[in-house]
Amino acid sequence: MDDVPRFLRPEEVAKVLNVTVSQVYTLMRTGQLPAVKIGRRGVWRVSQESLEAYIAELQRDAEARRRGVRAQPG
Repeated sequence: MDDVPRFLRPEEVAKVLNVTVSQVYTLMRTGQLPAVKIGRRGVWRVSQESLEAYIAELQRDAEARRRGVRAQPG
């Protein structure tokens, strides 16, 4: 297995995105950042793949805005 965990805690996601943990929870709650709830206590985790896809989408949107074109979802 890789040294990088498959799932990240909201605190780890916040560090990667350089935002607050509260902002990460908002992204998860609104569905902008897909997350899974694990176990009875309901701890939230974000997969590496979901985080990478979210970042890629942000980059596509920024590039489209730079060119003056709105990016298509997906």
